Amino acid sequence: MKRFLPIIIIVLLFLGFTQNPLFVVSEGEQALVTEFGKPVGGVLSPGLHFRIPFIQTVHRFETRILKWDGDPEQITTKDKRFIFLDTTARWRISDPLLFFKTVATERGAQGRLDDIIDSVVRDAVSGHLLVELVRGNDYQAPGGDAAEEIQIEGVTIAPEQLIGREQILANLLEKARASTPEYGIELIDVQIKRINYIEQVRQRVYERMVSERKKVAAQFRSEGEGEKADILGQMEKELKGITSEAYRKSVEIRGKADAEAAAIYAAAYGSDKEFYAFLRSLEAYRKADGKNAKLVLSTDSDFYRFLQKMK
Repeated sequence: MKRFLPIIIIVLLFLGFTQNPLFVVSEGEQALVTEFGKPVGGVLSPGLHFRIPFIQTVHRFETRILKWDGDPEQITTKDKRFIFLDTTARWRISDPLLFFKTVATERGAQGRLDDIIDSVVRDAVSGHLLVELVRGNDYQAPGGDAAEEIQIEGVTIAPEQLIGREQILANLLEKARASTPEYGIELIDVQIKRINYIEQVRQRVYERMVSERKKVAAQFRSEGEGEKADILGQMEKELKGITSEAYRKSVEIRGKADAEAAAIYAAAYGSDKEFYAFLRSLEAYRKADGKNAKLVLSTDSDFYRFLQKMK
């Protein structure tokens, strides 16, 4: 036995150094010491502490705010809209001893929060309209117009009866908080990260949006064609007015010119009737002599009376 005593002492010293009885709890942490799996003592605050090696174990827990992220779920709203809802929450460990006894680890706490928050969120979404989930409490219709009434299964719901997203989240948080203290967890808040239609509904919504945009575009085109027709009609009217006025002026000018010409002819005829008749006859002789025309007259015809006088 005396021969093995130094070896035993060396082993004990080695284990003593490897299993340090002193340990440090950092800022942002709180610790709990267990002895053979059972908690002993109270919760340890940041600082230097002592434990019994090989017998006592230190469990560290965060004092900071932790994050919970749920999986996106397909839920039906009160107005039968199929949506994907993605939620998140913030929580912290309020009672480490109770937390250790009930869920033991953060992973266990996350699983427990999955059950609590998911069920509360599902109840809240299925009990409210989609419009309530996406609108805030201070929502106002664009342009100052009054919000339209909503028909649900033959029941008319007035806009003032609707609540906003903030009120729904507040009620949801209150219900979820009622179940978390028994696990040593304090739930700080629950928020909706994203709301979206399921793929089939989303495709129909996109098609409806495209159809509505095409309808608006067609209306704009129709209005544009109407404006174009009005402009062309006005232009045609003005053009006809200008053409008519120009024709009227041309007729007036031509009439004045014809009147002046007639007056000149009349004056010339009045000054020397024989000379005027002679000129007009010469013009008639020139026009009567056509290339493909033949004129048959007797010699005593009055048409050649000026030529007869020249014999």
